[in-house]
Amino acid sequence: MKILVIQQKMIGDVLATSILFKAIKQKYPNSELHYVINSHTFPVVENNPFVDYFHFFTPEHEKSKLKLFKFAKDLNKESFDVVIDVYIKLSSKLITFLSKAKTKISINKGQKSLIYNHTFKHKLKADTNAGLAIENRLQLLTPLDIDPLKIVRPKIYLTENEKNEAKLFLESNHIDLEKPLFMIGVLGSGSNKTYPFEYMAKVIDQIVLEQPDSQILFNYIPKQEADAKAILDLCTAETKKKVYFNVFGKSLRSFLAITSYCDALIGNEGGAINMAKALYVPTFTIFSPWIKKEAWNMFDDGQKHVSTHLKDYNKAPYQDIKHPKILKSKASELYLDFKPSYFESDLKEFLRRLS
Repeated sequence: MKILVIQQKMIGDVLATSILFKAIKQKYPNSELHYVINSHTFPVVENNPFVDYFHFFTPEHEKSKLKLFKFAKDLNKESFDVVIDVYIKLSSKLITFLSKAKTKISINKGQKSLIYNHTFKHKLKADTNAGLAIENRLQLLTPLDIDPLKIVRPKIYLTENEKNEAKLFLESNHIDLEKPLFMIGVLGSGSNKTYPFEYMAKVIDQIVLEQPDSQILFNYIPKQEADAKAILDLCTAETKKKVYFNVFGKSLRSFLAITSYCDALIGNEGGAINMAKALYVPTFTIFSPWIKKEAWNMFDDGQKHVSTHLKDYNKAPYQDIKHPKILKSKASELYLDFKPSYFESDLKEFLRRLS
């Protein structure tokens, strides 16, 4: 049986969808599994032993309808038995439509479609602490006679060489691996997913106050350096001494290897948090006020994985909201109400459990 899974765009999505491959291989060990992803997301699924072939969707495919059509036609030559479209946009619909697969599965987004013969609506409530992002994906395997409540966790596969290089890199930068080491997700994927700078500085100050021996790393990419530095400048003088600002991964794989040595990743919800969870590193997640916490608080257990959301403390802004886009447009003002004092005790308890 040849199966194609399509999940384009964001790193967190590609990582979450990778669980389907392990679930399928456990049921059908001789199946041949293919994965369509955006080329820049490959590092989070590199070395995954359950994926047989990768097919990369590139910026060129996004810009050119002709190249997209050729990409879809080339995939069609594989003669897949099953296509699972987790992305459900124009490009993935074209790939699915042109495929010869008899079984075509997708999420039901409320629009009638003749392309798919199995569609599933998003669940409104999770049955496990895996969260909706995981459970909604696993239900897509129901037509393959796979139990959707047999939970699979995302996992990132690092090589020993990558881990050894990261260890040498940290030690060469005077990081003491015997002392607490925290990775801070100081910035989100956009301004409407980034905790206010002043508030984030207070969070980092609290970490240092609670863990005086802590060593702090910032997760940022070069183009975000100015914003990361602005947050550092808002921290106390004592905190600044604990921050190794210039120690960061020069690539996504090196970031992953470095994070694997951290005691926790604390900060904005997004890809970095999901990657830390897939490395089995404890996390403390600060959700944007407009993001649905229930969808992405994967494997929260109140112990090793804790998340916080404005709605946990103030439900008023969420009354009678019919569409999340309304909240998205109010992200800035909602963030201002989401004060660090709200979750100060939760963060304190989280840090205490790590020590």
